[in-house]
Amino acid sequence: MPLVNYGVVLGTVESFTRDPEHDFGHWYHGHLAINASGAHYEAALDVDAPASVGVSYRLVTDLTVADIATVRVLPDGFHPLASAASGALDYVRSPLLVNRFWWALKKATTTAYRLVKQPTAGEPVYGPDLADDLADRLYKLEHVLPDQLLHRLQKLPWPVHLRLRFFPWHPSNGDNALDALAPHVAASSRAYVFGQRFTTGLGVHDVHLNQGDPAGSQWYPDNGIWQDGGVMLEKPDGSVVVWQIKFNTQSLDTDDHGHPH
Repeated sequence: MPLVNYGVVLGTVESFTRDPEHDFGHWYHGHLAINASGAHYEAALDVDAPASVGVSYRLVTDLTVADIATVRVLPDGFHPLASAASGALDYVRSPLLVNRFWWALKKATTTAYRLVKQPTAGEPVYGPDLADDLADRLYKLEHVLPDQLLHRLQKLPWPVHLRLRFFPWHPSNGDNALDALAPHVAASSRAYVFGQRFTTGLGVHDVHLNQGDPAGSQWYPDNGIWQDGGVMLEKPDGSVVVWQIKFNTQSLDTDDHGHPH
């Protein structure tokens, strides 16, 4: 069954640490301590795993507080989230997170993609793909040559559904995913950590994609939509960043039950 204690904890970041040792290619975590009006929550962040699983991370950096109005009005503390309307996250379906234009093109070629790339349960076959690599190269090009074509295209008044927006996935070695998160944590005024609440003590885990696990895996029964984890950070200037994590055995092409097609 889908996660039974899914929700979000809101508060301010007290500390951001890492496991004391990093044995590359094995399980490795970052740790957020959140102060929620005097209650202290812990959040475990999975950023490295055995090579047979693999991990990827992603940053969405173009949001503002206006985009998160539903969860922003909640008081500090943990709040269950039961549906799309509640402010829950879904890596596949949330307008806050999905790429536009390029994403639509990728979805249009999904059938061909499935025929070419049939996954085997347990293999890390859903890591960053060619589209992620190309988007990353274009993103870097834009910052090196800000007056060139890509920059100008992005600044044109495109309709929202056609606006160029693509935040690529990156392969995580553990530390690079936490390094990407660190400056946004340091600059944050409020944190929103999505995941499943601890059954004992205060905290959240499953702060990652919680759908798309392959049939036959131990996590397949936990698949579900609108229950994905992640770290959302609000800054004093009103900007918002979302940090996402997924295991490479998980597919982002899922049905209405969160199972991979």
